[in-house]
Amino acid sequence: MNIIFDYDSLVNLKKWFASYVASFKLEDPDTLKNIQLKEIHTSRVCTEIVNIGQQLGLKDDALNVAEAIALLHDVGRFEQYTVYKTFKDQKSVNHAELGVEILEKYDVLKHIDNTTKNIITRSVKYHNRVALPDNETELCLFYAKLIRDADKLDIWKIVTEYYTSNTSKNKAIELDFPDTPSFSKEVYADLTNKRIVDMKNVSNLNDFKLLQVGWVFDINFQPTLHFIKKRKYIEIMREVLPKSKEIDSVFDIVNLSLVN
Repeated sequence: MNIIFDYDSLVNLKKWFASYVASFKLEDPDTLKNIQLKEIHTSRVCTEIVNIGQQLGLKDDALNVAEAIALLHDVGRFEQYTVYKTFKDQKSVNHAELGVEILEKYDVLKHIDNTTKNIITRSVKYHNRVALPDNETELCLFYAKLIRDADKLDIWKIVTEYYTSNTSKNKAIELDFPDTPSFSKEVYADLTNKRIVDMKNVSNLNDFKLLQVGWVFDINFQPTLHFIKKRKYIEIMREVLPKSKEIDSVFDIVNLSLVN
């Protein structure tokens, strides 16, 4: 199946995205701060996906599609935060599904062939799911895995810098979880069984940090693993979690997953 998406199409998509995001920059300072957070995140995820894609041998239109998916993966975040003042889907709306609705509402992909349009739309829709659907094409799953890897890389950058900085608290980054001691047994059980943490078991900031650590179990491509190890994201996450034998055991399992 051929992917058709030339550089001019990507440039036009970037122009639409910039204009769309600009429409949210007239809000209050707190909202503006978090709109800009997601705008910068999007730019970096575009860079991450191109880096991964190039190492996997993607070129030309195939690489352009990957970048287009990265550009649009969080397009729902801007309306989500403006309306609900949170990035927590459980307290507001599924931002990926909202993103697809926005793409359809504004007919953003109207000049793109149906095959490529469907790949982009479904990859956006799937990027935040706990697991990818079984009944999908290999091509769609490839791009969905690509955006999931690239997205995680930049979220790790954001949170590791945030957790280790002296900047003021940002509840949007913490998804409004309370910064209380300890962690839940359910989160611990998920991780020791190499499972992605179920968000319904996350009750505080330590649980949320452990959920982010557990993303290692959902990495799809070798270049992504290389970047995780090179940037020492997991080592940094260990430093911002409580000292305990249980958490040490979680990181033993996680580090083995990075090696294997």
